[in-house]
Amino acid sequence: MSPSGGGGDANGAAQSIAEAVARRSYGKLVALLAMRTRDLAAAEDALADAFAAALADWPKRGCPANPEAWLMTVARRRAIDGARHRRIGDDVTHQLAILADEFDERETRELPDRRLALLFACTHPALEAAIRTPLMLQVVLGLEAKTIASAFLMSPAAMSKRLVRAKNKIRAAGIPFSVPEREELPGRLAAVLEAVYATYAEGWTDPVGSDTERRDLAGEALFLAQMLAELLPEEPETLGLFALMLYAQARRDARRDAAGDYVPLSAQDPSTWNAPMIAAADALLRRANAFNAIGRFQLEAALQSAHVHRCQTRCSNWGEIVQLYDALFAIAASPVVAVNRALALAERDSPQAALDALEPYRDDPRLADYQPYWAARADLLARAGATTDALDAYGLAIGLERDPAVRRFLQCKRMALLSSSNR
Repeated sequence: MSPSGGGGDANGAAQSIAEAVARRSYGKLVALLAMRTRDLAAAEDALADAFAAALADWPKRGCPANPEAWLMTVARRRAIDGARHRRIGDDVTHQLAILADEFDERETRELPDRRLALLFACTHPALEAAIRTPLMLQVVLGLEAKTIASAFLMSPAAMSKRLVRAKNKIRAAGIPFSVPEREELPGRLAAVLEAVYATYAEGWTDPVGSDTERRDLAGEALFLAQMLAELLPEEPETLGLFALMLYAQARRDARRDAAGDYVPLSAQDPSTWNAPMIAAADALLRRANAFNAIGRFQLEAALQSAHVHRCQTRCSNWGEIVQLYDALFAIAASPVVAVNRALALAERDSPQAALDALEPYRDDPRLADYQPYWAARADLLARAGATTDALDAYGLAIGLERDPAVRRFLQCKRMALLSSSNR
Protein backbone atom coordinates (compact mmCIF):
# COMPACT_ATOMS: atom_id res chain seq x y z
CA MET A 1 0.00 0.00 0.00
CA SER A 2 3.00 2.29 -0.16
CA PRO A 3 2.28 5.37 -2.30
CA SER A 4 4.09 5.77 -5.58
CA GLY A 5 5.00 8.51 -8.03
CA GLY A 6 7.10 11.61 -8.50
CA GLY A 7 10.51 12.38 -9.91
CA GLY A 8 13.10 14.93 -8.75
CA ASP A 9 14.45 15.66 -5.31
CA ALA A 10 11.27 17.21 -3.85
CA ASN A 11 9.06 14.45 -5.17
CA GLY A 12 11.53 11.83 -4.01
CA ALA A 13 11.63 13.31 -0.52
CA ALA A 14 7.83 13.50 -0.40
CA GLN A 15 7.53 9.88 -1.45
CA SER A 16 10.09 8.79 1.16
CA ILE A 17 8.18 10.58 3.91
CA ALA A 18 4.84 9.21 2.71
CA GLU A 19 6.28 5.69 2.61
CA ALA A 20 7.63 6.11 6.15
CA VAL A 21 4.18 7.18 7.37
CA ALA A 22 2.57 4.25 5.51
CA ARG A 23 5.05 1.89 7.12
CA ARG A 24 4.21 3.19 10.59
CA SER A 25 0.57 4.21 10.38
CA TYR A 26 -1.32 2.57 7.51
CA GLY A 27 -3.36 0.17 9.64
CA LYS A 28 -3.89 2.79 12.33
CA LEU A 29 -5.43 5.23 9.85
CA VAL A 30 -7.54 2.59 8.11
CA ALA A 31 -8.86 1.43 11.48
CA LEU A 32 -9.90 4.95 12.49
CA LEU A 33 -11.66 5.56 9.19
CA ALA A 34 -13.30 2.13 9.03
CA MET A 35 -14.65 2.38 12.57
CA ARG A 36 -16.56 5.48 11.53
CA THR A 37 -17.64 4.55 8.01
CA ARG A 38 -18.18 0.79 8.66
CA ASP A 39 -16.82 0.42 5.13
CA LEU A 40 -13.32 -1.04 4.80
CA ALA A 41 -13.08 -0.56 1.05
CA ALA A 42 -14.15 3.09 1.33
CA ALA A 43 -11.62 3.66 4.12
CA GLU A 44 -8.83 2.15 2.02
CA ASP A 45 -9.84 4.22 -1.02
CA ALA A 46 -9.97 7.43 1.03
CA LEU A 47 -6.53 6.75 2.49
CA ALA A 48 -5.09 5.97 -0.95
CA ASP A 49 -6.43 9.33 -2.15
CA ALA A 50 -4.84 11.01 0.87
CA PHE A 51 -1.42 9.54 0.05
CA ALA A 52 -1.81 10.68 -3.56
CA ALA A 53 -2.66 14.19 -2.30
CA ALA A 54 0.42 14.12 -0.08
CA LEU A 55 2.66 13.35 -3.05
CA ALA A 56 1.17 16.32 -4.86
CA ASP A 57 1.16 18.75 -1.90
CA TRP A 58 4.25 18.00 0.20
CA PRO A 59 6.90 18.72 -2.50
CA LYS A 60 5.39 22.21 -2.89
CA ARG A 61 4.46 23.12 0.69
CA GLY A 62 6.80 20.95 2.70
CA CYS A 63 6.01 18.07 5.03
CA PRO A 64 3.41 18.96 7.70
CA ALA A 65 4.39 18.90 11.38
CA ASN A 66 2.13 15.89 11.91
CA PRO A 67 1.96 13.89 8.65
CA GLU A 68 -0.34 11.31 10.24
CA ALA A 69 -2.93 13.92 11.25
CA TRP A 70 -2.65 15.59 7.83
CA LEU A 71 -3.34 12.31 6.07
CA MET A 72 -6.23 11.57 8.41
CA THR A 73 -7.82 14.96 7.71
CA VAL A 74 -7.56 14.54 3.93
CA ALA A 75 -8.76 10.92 4.09
CA ARG A 76 -11.72 11.97 6.24
CA ARG A 77 -12.71 14.58 3.64
CA ARG A 78 -12.40 12.02 0.85
CA ALA A 79 -14.57 9.61 2.87
CA ILE A 80 -17.20 12.30 3.35
CA ASP A 81 -17.21 13.09 -0.37
CA GLY A 82 -17.46 9.41 -1.20
CA ALA A 83 -20.35 8.85 1.20
CA ARG A 84 -22.24 11.80 -0.29
CA HIS A 85 -21.91 10.32 -3.75
CA ARG A 86 -22.86 6.79 -2.70
CA ARG A 87 -25.89 7.31 -0.45
CA ILE A 88 -28.57 9.75 0.63
CA GLY A 89 -30.88 9.95 3.62
CA ASP A 90 -30.72 10.26 7.39
CA ASP A 91 -28.18 7.46 7.86
CA VAL A 92 -25.57 9.11 5.67
CA THR A 93 -26.28 12.50 7.25
CA HIS A 94 -25.54 10.98 10.65
CA GLN A 95 -22.43 9.25 9.34
CA LEU A 96 -21.12 12.46 7.79
CA ALA A 97 -21.68 14.33 11.04
CA ILE A 98 -19.61 11.75 12.93
CA LEU A 99 -16.81 11.93 10.37
CA ALA A 100 -16.80 15.71 10.22
CA ASP A 101 -16.80 16.11 13.98
CA GLU A 102 -14.11 13.56 14.70
CA PHE A 103 -10.87 15.30 13.74
CA ASP A 104 -9.59 18.84 13.56
CA GLU A 105 -6.93 19.28 10.88
CA ARG A 106 -5.02 21.63 13.19
CA GLU A 107 -4.64 18.89 15.79
CA THR A 108 -1.08 17.73 16.41
CA ARG A 109 -1.77 15.24 19.18
CA GLU A 110 -1.25 11.55 18.53
CA LEU A 111 -4.21 9.83 16.93
CA PRO A 112 -5.76 6.94 18.87
CA ASP A 113 -4.87 3.41 17.83
CA ARG A 114 -7.79 1.12 17.01
CA ARG A 115 -6.00 -1.62 15.10
CA LEU A 116 -6.91 -4.28 17.63
CA ALA A 117 -10.63 -3.58 17.18
CA LEU A 118 -10.14 -3.85 13.43
CA LEU A 119 -8.40 -7.22 13.88
CA PHE A 120 -11.41 -8.57 15.74
CA ALA A 121 -13.83 -7.18 13.15
CA CYS A 122 -12.01 -9.31 10.61
CA THR A 123 -12.65 -12.46 12.69
CA HIS A 124 -16.41 -12.00 13.01
CA PRO A 125 -18.33 -15.31 12.69
CA ALA A 126 -20.21 -13.87 9.71
CA LEU A 127 -16.97 -14.08 7.69
CA GLU A 128 -15.73 -17.40 6.36
CA ALA A 129 -12.75 -18.66 8.32
CA ALA A 130 -10.43 -18.98 5.32
CA ILE A 131 -10.53 -15.27 4.47
CA ARG A 132 -10.00 -13.85 7.98
CA THR A 133 -6.21 -13.92 8.06
CA PRO A 134 -5.78 -12.59 4.49
CA LEU A 135 -8.27 -9.82 5.27
CA MET A 136 -6.37 -8.78 8.38
CA LEU A 137 -3.08 -8.82 6.52
CA GLN A 138 -4.47 -6.41 3.97
CA VAL A 139 -6.58 -3.97 5.95
CA VAL A 140 -4.50 -3.79 9.14
CA LEU A 141 -1.01 -4.04 7.66
CA GLY A 142 -1.53 -2.95 4.08
CA LEU A 143 -0.21 -5.99 2.22
CA GLU A 144 -1.00 -6.08 -1.47
CA ALA A 145 -3.37 -8.80 -2.63
CA LYS A 146 -0.61 -10.35 -4.76
CA THR A 147 1.68 -10.71 -1.72
CA ILE A 148 -1.10 -12.31 0.31
CA ALA A 149 -2.03 -14.56 -2.61
CA SER A 150 1.55 -15.82 -2.80
CA ALA A 151 1.59 -16.65 0.91
CA PHE A 152 -1.70 -18.58 0.59
CA LEU A 153 -0.84 -20.28 -2.72
CA MET A 154 -3.65 -18.58 -4.62
CA SER A 155 -3.82 -16.43 -7.73
CA PRO A 156 -3.85 -12.65 -7.12
CA ALA A 157 -7.15 -12.31 -8.99
CA ALA A 158 -8.87 -14.95 -6.88
CA MET A 159 -7.52 -13.47 -3.65
CA SER A 160 -8.63 -9.97 -4.66
CA LYS A 161 -12.17 -11.18 -5.33
CA ARG A 162 -12.36 -12.94 -1.97
CA LEU A 163 -11.09 -9.87 -0.14
CA VAL A 164 -13.63 -7.63 -1.86
CA ARG A 165 -16.45 -10.02 -0.92
CA ALA A 166 -15.32 -10.04 2.71
CA LYS A 167 -15.27 -6.24 2.89
CA ASN A 168 -18.72 -6.06 1.33
CA LYS A 169 -19.94 -8.58 3.91
CA ILE A 170 -18.64 -6.44 6.78
CA ARG A 171 -20.47 -3.40 5.42
CA ALA A 172 -23.71 -5.21 4.58
CA ALA A 173 -23.89 -7.10 7.88
CA GLY A 174 -23.00 -4.08 9.99
CA ILE A 175 -20.18 -5.99 11.70
CA PRO A 176 -18.97 -3.93 14.68
CA PHE A 177 -15.41 -2.67 14.95
CA SER A 178 -14.80 -3.48 18.59
CA VAL A 179 -12.97 -5.88 20.90
CA PRO A 180 -15.43 -8.66 21.88
CA GLU A 181 -16.67 -9.23 25.40
CA ARG A 182 -14.76 -11.87 27.35
CA GLU A 183 -17.38 -14.59 26.77
CA GLU A 184 -17.01 -14.15 23.00
CA LEU A 185 -13.22 -14.24 23.00
CA PRO A 186 -12.48 -18.00 22.76
CA GLY A 187 -14.14 -18.31 19.37
CA ARG A 188 -12.51 -15.18 17.99
CA LEU A 189 -9.06 -15.02 19.53
CA ALA A 190 -7.51 -17.99 17.71
CA ALA A 191 -8.04 -16.36 14.31
CA VAL A 192 -6.49 -13.10 15.51
CA LEU A 193 -3.44 -14.88 16.93
CA GLU A 194 -3.03 -16.84 13.69
CA ALA A 195 -3.17 -13.65 11.63
CA VAL A 196 -0.63 -11.85 13.79
CA TYR A 197 1.74 -14.82 13.58
CA ALA A 198 1.26 -15.12 9.82
CA THR A 199 2.18 -11.45 9.55
CA TYR A 200 5.33 -11.94 11.60
CA ALA A 201 6.30 -14.97 9.53
CA GLU A 202 5.91 -12.94 6.33
CA GLY A 203 8.16 -10.22 7.74
CA TRP A 204 10.65 -12.79 9.04
CA THR A 205 11.34 -13.91 5.47
CA ASP A 206 12.62 -10.40 4.68
CA PRO A 207 15.20 -9.98 7.48
CA VAL A 208 17.00 -6.99 6.00
CA GLY A 209 13.79 -5.11 5.17
CA SER A 210 14.60 -4.95 1.46
CA ASP A 211 11.05 -5.67 0.27
CA THR A 212 9.16 -2.37 0.46
CA GLU A 213 5.89 -4.12 -0.37
CA ARG A 214 6.03 -5.97 2.94
CA ARG A 215 7.54 -3.06 4.91
CA ASP A 216 8.41 -3.71 8.56
CA LEU A 217 5.86 -6.48 9.03
CA ALA A 218 7.80 -8.11 11.85
CA GLY A 219 7.72 -4.88 13.83
CA GLU A 220 4.00 -4.39 13.15
CA ALA A 221 3.24 -7.94 14.23
CA LEU A 222 5.29 -7.57 17.41
CA PHE A 223 3.35 -4.41 18.25
CA LEU A 224 0.04 -6.22 17.78
CA ALA A 225 1.21 -9.22 19.82
CA GLN A 226 2.28 -6.93 22.65
CA MET A 227 -1.08 -5.16 22.48
CA LEU A 228 -2.88 -8.49 22.73
CA ALA A 229 -0.76 -9.58 25.69
CA GLU A 230 -1.49 -6.31 27.50
CA LEU A 231 -5.20 -6.39 26.71
CA LEU A 232 -5.61 -10.08 27.59
CA PRO A 233 -2.99 -10.77 30.28
CA GLU A 234 -4.83 -13.88 31.53
CA GLU A 235 -5.06 -15.56 28.11
CA PRO A 236 -2.06 -17.95 28.03
CA GLU A 237 -2.04 -18.25 24.24
CA THR A 238 -1.60 -14.48 23.78
CA LEU A 239 1.39 -14.66 26.12
CA GLY A 240 2.69 -17.73 24.29
CA LEU A 241 2.44 -16.02 20.91
CA PHE A 242 4.28 -12.92 22.11
CA ALA A 243 6.98 -15.10 23.68
CA LEU A 244 7.36 -17.13 20.47
CA MET A 245 7.82 -13.99 18.39
CA LEU A 246 10.30 -12.46 20.84
CA TYR A 247 12.45 -15.60 20.78
CA ALA A 248 12.58 -15.41 17.00
CA GLN A 249 13.12 -11.66 16.89
CA ALA A 250 15.99 -11.89 19.38
CA ARG A 251 17.93 -13.98 16.84
CA ARG A 252 16.83 -12.18 13.72
CA ASP A 253 19.95 -10.08 13.12
CA ALA A 254 22.20 -13.12 13.62
CA ARG A 255 20.71 -14.71 10.50
CA ARG A 256 23.09 -12.63 8.35
CA ASP A 257 26.85 -12.17 8.61
CA ALA A 258 28.74 -8.97 7.80
CA ALA A 259 28.68 -9.82 4.10
CA GLY A 260 24.92 -10.38 4.12
CA ASP A 261 25.17 -14.15 3.77
CA TYR A 262 22.69 -16.46 5.50
CA VAL A 263 23.76 -18.03 8.80
CA PRO A 264 21.74 -21.09 9.96
CA LEU A 265 20.82 -21.44 13.63
CA SER A 266 23.47 -24.10 14.23
CA ALA A 267 26.21 -21.69 13.13
CA GLN A 268 25.00 -18.56 14.92
CA ASP A 269 26.88 -17.02 17.84
CA PRO A 270 24.46 -16.87 20.79
CA SER A 271 26.35 -13.91 22.24
CA THR A 272 25.02 -11.81 19.36
CA TRP A 273 21.40 -12.53 20.26
CA ASN A 274 19.26 -9.95 22.06
CA ALA A 275 19.52 -11.14 25.66
CA PRO A 276 16.89 -8.79 27.15
CA MET A 277 14.41 -9.93 24.51
CA ILE A 278 15.08 -13.59 25.33
CA ALA A 279 14.63 -12.84 29.04
CA ALA A 280 11.30 -11.16 28.30
CA ALA A 281 10.21 -14.19 26.27
CA ASP A 282 11.22 -16.51 29.14
CA ALA A 283 9.11 -14.47 31.58
CA LEU A 284 6.11 -14.50 29.26
CA LEU A 285 6.35 -18.26 28.79
CA ARG A 286 6.52 -18.82 32.56
CA ARG A 287 3.42 -16.64 33.03
CA ALA A 288 1.59 -18.59 30.33
CA ASN A 289 2.56 -21.96 31.81
CA ALA A 290 1.18 -20.92 35.20
CA PHE A 291 -2.37 -21.10 33.79
CA ASN A 292 -2.01 -24.87 33.08
CA ALA A 293 -3.83 -24.56 29.77
CA ILE A 294 -1.34 -25.66 27.13
CA GLY A 295 -1.91 -24.46 23.58
CA ARG A 296 -0.20 -24.35 20.22
CA PHE A 297 1.66 -21.07 20.63
CA GLN A 298 2.90 -21.96 24.10
CA LEU A 299 4.34 -25.20 22.74
CA GLU A 300 5.95 -23.41 19.81
CA ALA A 301 7.44 -20.89 22.22
CA ALA A 302 8.71 -23.75 24.40
CA LEU A 303 10.40 -25.24 21.33
CA GLN A 304 12.11 -21.93 20.60
CA SER A 305 13.21 -21.74 24.24
CA ALA A 306 14.67 -25.25 24.00
CA HIS A 307 16.64 -24.32 20.86
CA VAL A 308 17.96 -21.19 22.58
CA HIS A 309 19.00 -23.21 25.63
CA ARG A 310 20.80 -25.85 23.53
CA CYS A 311 22.75 -23.26 21.56
CA GLN A 312 23.67 -21.26 24.66
CA THR A 313 24.77 -24.26 26.75
CA ARG A 314 26.00 -26.54 23.94
CA CYS A 315 24.11 -29.36 25.68
CA SER A 316 22.07 -31.68 23.45
CA ASN A 317 18.33 -31.68 24.21
CA TRP A 318 16.93 -33.25 21.06
CA GLY A 319 14.92 -35.80 23.03
CA GLU A 320 13.08 -33.00 24.82
CA ILE A 321 12.51 -31.22 21.51
CA VAL A 322 11.02 -34.34 19.90
CA GLN A 323 8.67 -34.68 22.88
CA LEU A 324 7.54 -31.07 22.48
CA TYR A 325 6.90 -31.69 18.78
CA ASP A 326 4.89 -34.79 19.67
CA ALA A 327 2.72 -32.68 21.98
CA LEU A 328 2.36 -29.96 19.33
CA PHE A 329 1.41 -32.51 16.68
CA ALA A 330 -1.25 -33.94 19.00
CA ILE A 331 -3.08 -30.60 19.21
CA ALA A 332 -2.12 -28.95 15.91
CA ALA A 333 -1.27 -31.67 13.41
CA SER A 334 0.06 -30.34 10.13
CA PRO A 335 2.69 -31.25 7.52
CA VAL A 336 4.76 -28.24 8.66
CA VAL A 337 4.95 -29.62 12.22
CA ALA A 338 5.80 -33.03 10.77
CA VAL A 339 8.73 -31.56 8.82
CA ASN A 340 10.16 -29.81 11.86
CA ARG A 341 9.67 -32.89 14.02
CA ALA A 342 11.53 -34.96 11.43
CA LEU A 343 14.52 -32.61 11.61
CA ALA A 344 14.62 -33.10 15.37
CA LEU A 345 14.35 -36.88 14.89
CA ALA A 346 17.37 -36.76 12.58
CA GLU A 347 19.42 -35.31 15.43
CA ARG A 348 18.06 -37.63 18.12
CA ASP A 349 18.05 -40.84 16.03
CA SER A 350 19.27 -40.65 12.43
CA PRO A 351 18.60 -38.97 9.06
CA GLN A 352 16.98 -42.18 7.83
CA ALA A 353 14.59 -42.17 10.80
CA ALA A 354 13.60 -38.64 9.82
CA LEU A 355 13.04 -39.63 6.18
CA ASP A 356 10.90 -42.57 7.33
CA ALA A 357 8.80 -40.20 9.44
CA LEU A 358 8.27 -37.94 6.41
CA GLU A 359 7.34 -40.76 4.04
CA PRO A 360 3.54 -40.38 4.62
CA TYR A 361 3.82 -36.76 3.40
CA ARG A 362 5.84 -37.47 0.28
CA ASP A 363 2.91 -36.81 -2.07
CA ASP A 364 1.04 -34.33 0.13
CA PRO A 365 -0.02 -31.45 -2.15
CA ARG A 366 0.31 -29.01 0.77
CA LEU A 367 4.08 -29.52 0.67
CA ALA A 368 4.54 -29.37 -3.09
CA ASP A 369 5.50 -25.67 -3.02
CA TYR A 370 6.65 -25.47 0.61
CA GLN A 371 10.31 -24.53 0.36
CA PRO A 372 11.38 -25.57 3.91
CA TYR A 373 10.16 -29.12 3.19
CA TRP A 374 12.39 -29.48 0.14
CA ALA A 375 15.37 -27.89 1.91
CA ALA A 376 14.90 -30.26 4.85
CA ARG A 377 14.43 -33.26 2.57
CA ALA A 378 17.55 -32.34 0.59
CA ASP A 379 19.65 -32.15 3.76
CA LEU A 380 18.29 -35.43 5.12
CA LEU A 381 18.81 -37.28 1.84
CA ALA A 382 22.37 -35.97 1.57
CA ARG A 383 23.16 -37.10 5.11
CA ALA A 384 21.59 -40.51 4.39
CA GLY A 385 23.77 -40.95 1.31
CA ALA A 386 20.99 -40.61 -1.30
CA THR A 387 22.97 -38.07 -3.34
CA THR A 388 20.95 -38.07 -6.56
CA ASP A 389 17.65 -37.54 -4.78
CA ALA A 390 19.27 -34.91 -2.56
CA LEU A 391 20.49 -32.94 -5.58
CA ASP A 392 16.98 -32.98 -7.04
CA ALA A 393 15.46 -31.80 -3.74
CA TYR A 394 18.03 -29.00 -3.47
CA GLY A 395 17.07 -27.89 -6.96
CA LEU A 396 13.42 -27.61 -5.95
CA ALA A 397 14.26 -25.80 -2.70
CA ILE A 398 16.46 -23.30 -4.55
CA GLY A 399 13.75 -22.63 -7.11
CA LEU A 400 11.13 -22.00 -4.42
CA GLU A 401 13.27 -19.77 -2.16
CA ARG A 402 12.51 -16.02 -2.31
CA ASP A 403 15.38 -14.82 -0.11
CA PRO A 404 18.56 -14.35 -2.22
CA ALA A 405 20.86 -15.04 0.77
CA VAL A 406 19.13 -18.33 1.60
CA ARG A 407 19.14 -19.23 -2.09
CA ARG A 408 22.92 -18.71 -2.24
CA PHE A 409 23.34 -20.82 0.91
CA LEU A 410 21.38 -23.69 -0.63
CA GLN A 411 23.25 -23.37 -3.93
CA CYS A 412 26.55 -23.68 -2.06
CA LYS A 413 25.36 -26.80 -0.26
CA ARG A 414 24.19 -28.33 -3.53
CA MET A 415 27.48 -27.53 -5.25
CA ALA A 416 29.46 -29.02 -2.36
CA LEU A 417 27.37 -32.20 -2.52
CA LEU A 418 27.78 -32.41 -6.29
CA SER A 419 31.53 -31.88 -5.99
CA SER A 420 31.92 -34.59 -3.34
CA SER A 421 29.88 -37.06 -5.41
CA ASN A 422 32.14 -36.54 -8.45
CA ARG A 423 35.34 -37.37 -6.61
